Amino acid sequence: MLKQPYPTVMKPYGRALVDLARQRPEILCLSGDLSRQTEIDLFQEQFPERFIHAGMAEANMVSMAGALARRGFLPFVHTFGVFATRRPLDQIVNSVAYPNLPVRIVGFMPGLSSPGGPSHQAIEDVALMRAIPNMTVIDLADATQIRAALPSIAGVPGPVYLRLKRGEIPVIFDDAHEFSLTTAQALIDGDELAVIASGMMVSSAIGAAAALAAAGVSAGVVNVPVIKPLDAEAIRRTVSRVSAVITAENHSVIGGLGSAVAETIAEAGLGRPLRRIGLRDTFAEGARAAPPLFRKYRLGTQDIVDCAWELLRRPGPPPPVPAIVAAEGEYAPV
Repeated sequence: MLKQPYPTVMKPYGRALVDLARQRPEILCLSGDLSRQTEIDLFQEQFPERFIHAGMAEANMVSMAGALARRGFLPFVHTFGVFATRRPLDQIVNSVAYPNLPVRIVGFMPGLSSPGGPSHQAIEDVALMRAIPNMTVIDLADATQIRAALPSIAGVPGPVYLRLKRGEIPVIFDDAHEFSLTTAQALIDGDELAVIASGMMVSSAIGAAAALAAAGVSAGVVNVPVIKPLDAEAIRRTVSRVSAVITAENHSVIGGLGSAVAETIAEAGLGRPLRRIGLRDTFAEGARAAPPLFRKYRLGTQDIVDCAWELLRRPGPPPPVPAIVAAEGEYAPV
């Protein structure tokens, strides 16, 4: 793992999809009138005959994707996460998930990363997709993982919901990083506390673990890119080794990663205190940039540290997270 701040790249998903499409001629690309914003303008330039502009009609786009999948194609559907899940939910269930068709639904701008306010903030998309039978749910952390994951995602026999940050994407992992649809990844070992994170919160979890280590707390970090099906064995193994657990997700604390981990711990009979970092059953505000929202709603690196300090009942104030200044072309977690 690279040290923070991380270098960034633009449009890693768009480039990875183009590369994959060269090998998989059955891939079709569908856009909900957000081609440039979801990086698939690159696909349109390379394969215009395999690109479908469905317009701002997400329900129709998903139904169309289901029909195309029945004809042997591999449709990738693209829009913002909120429009990929809330609007066409009935079509996702009946046209894609119930017949268990290989449609890939790609939702950008997850959680508080959107500047558009509640109408554009996908804060319950993981919960919605996780509740649908046959659906695989994936929340990726960086550009390296996107490139590594896409071939595996293309091979899933049923539907997949893929959650992606938009804009400058950090490069956290090196080129040797391997993606698995079945195995969560232990990034840092710790024997007091486990921070289990997904997506944009992975970099914050890494920063929190470093700050806690400097204060004498052994905190591990587990990256969970595949929220469903969850690697329950890795969760049980991790939790059994520590005194307390924190989950961190850019999503509501209801129905997402935190809920999945809580269910796993409870079913295994593991008595460990658990705290969930995420949006606390509320709609958020709009903002021009994400960092103020992450701080206001307590989804930042310092919030993970504060939570850990309280959970472990350490005396005194929690250690401050060192400020990380990101230059142009770099990314520092909130």
